Order: sequence, then structure tokens, then C-alpha cells
Amino acid sequence: MYKIIFKISFFICVAITLNAQDKSPMIDSSANSKVNQVFKDRKVINSQSTEMLNAGRLDFRVSHRFGDIAGEGGGWSSFYGLESARDIAIGFDYGISDNILIGINRAKGAGPLKQNLNSHLKIRFLSQRENGSPLSVVAFLNGSYTTMEKGGFAGSVTYFEKLLHRFSYHSDLILSSKIGKSFSIQALGGYTYRNLVEGDDTNGLISAGLATRIQLTKALGLIMDSRVIISDIRQDLKYFPVGAGLEWETGGGHVFQLNVTNARGIVETDYIPYTNDDWSSGEFRIGFTISRQFSL
Repeated sequence: MYKIIFKISFFICVAITLNAQDKSPMIDSSANSKVNQVFKDRKVINSQSTEMLNAGRLDFRVSHRFGDIAGEGGGWSSFYGLESARDIAIGFDYGISDNILIGINRAKGAGPLKQNLNSHLKIRFLSQRENGSPLSVVAFLNGSYTTMEKGGFAGSVTYFEKLLHRFSYHSDLILSSKIGKSFSIQALGGYTYRNLVEGDDTNGLISAGLATRIQLTKALGLIMDSRVIISDIRQDLKYFPVGAGLEWETGGGHVFQLNVTNARGIVETDYIPYTNDDWSSGEFRIGFTISRQFSL
């Protein structure tokens, strides 16, 4: 039943976006120009956004996820998770052109696969325009390779009988729209593939997500996102990745994001297949991202 409900919600959001009548988003001064900053950053919380880097811009990014705020692993004994690190990612993004972006990062890993090298490609096919397209459309492709030592037992995801077992992949098609000056909405569909899984799990996972941003002040925005994984062994909605947070654009190329989410991992190949934390049990955590851009 949840699959049907989510699919209906997904298409309703897309229909609202396509038929939005408010033509007042912040735009460039030229006629039919691109709508600026549908989202402030290229990632909402867990989900990618349709934002890109300008050609020749390099972005250094550091993302961090702490331990559980409450529940068995949280509370005062771990200073509400701040003394633990579930995942850390450090890397770079580079704008090859205004519509093509590449990136690489190293992530600690929060699921069974640790010490991950991740690379990604982002391509924008369509930009939202004042008197043109009401949508921005972007494709995102990610590949992950674990460098951890072989371990476990034959059949486990860390046994690595073949080199290919160390690889996993993810792709997203992302649609977004800025409605008015202060509200942005985004819908996406994704496919994650792991070369090795355990038990009755499936190699390929289909997922769908929603994200939104509400501009509170000139520099401050409220962001939220969620993703549903469509899988026969993932039926409980309380375990699906959900996040909420605040982001600041501090000027000079700096963006700071503070969020709370039940997802432990940062990269799609990690948090999508392996999130099993329950908000109602206190299994959520503080995270942040710092971004600094440079011109090359």
C-alpha cells in the first residue's frame, strides 16, 4: 500500500510543479533567463539537488554524521552522539561546464562497506526559466569502491571473492522547480545496484524521493528530504531515510548546512540500502556540511 501512496504523491508533486502559475521566482534581469538558486546547495540533506557548479569552479566539501542523539547509543553517555562519528566524507566537485559536474570523495562508510572511494557525474539537461521551462532536470551518476580489507565469511558482503564485489553504483533522475521567491520542491527517482548482497536481498533497488526548501531570510533556509526504497524486504516506512535541517549562505563562496536525519551514511550507495534506524526510537543524528568554492 505504501508504494501506491508514494507513487501517487510523487506524480501529484510533479503535476503541481508543471502547472505552477506563480511567475515570481528570483531571476536574472534578462528575459527568459534561468531561475537562480532553486536550491542553495548541490545536496539537500541526503538527496542530490539540481544545482550545479559554474564552469571552472572547484568546491571543497566536508560532511559529517554524528552518532545517535537518543536511544541505546545516544544520551548523555555519548554526549547525545557528538562523541561518535557514523560517517565522514571529504572531497571535491568541479564544474567542467555550467551543465556538467564531476566529483570525487573519500567516505568512512556507515554500512557494512567501509573506506569508500566515490566518484560522481552530474549532468543538467534543462534549466528552469522565467518564460520557459517550469522545471530543472538533472541526471546524477555515482560509483563507489570499498578499499577495506577482505573479511567475514563466504557469502558476506565483505568477503570480496571477486574485485567486482567491491563496487556499487547509483543513478538519479531529478526534477525541481522554484515556486515564488521562497519555496522550492524536488522529486526524484533512483536506482542503486550492488554487485554483492546477502541472503534474500536484491542487487538492484528502486527508490523515489521528495525534497523541499523554504527561504526564511536572505541567507537562511529550511530544508527537508525523504526517500522511499521499493523492496520486498524493506516494508517499514519508519526505517526510510528522512532529514530536516537549516542552511546558511555566509558569502564568499561558503555554504554551511546543519541537519538531523536517521540516515547514517552520506553517500547514496551507503545510506539507501543500509539505513535501518528508527526515528521513534531516538536513532537519529546531527550532521553538517561545509562547502567552500574556488575559481581555477
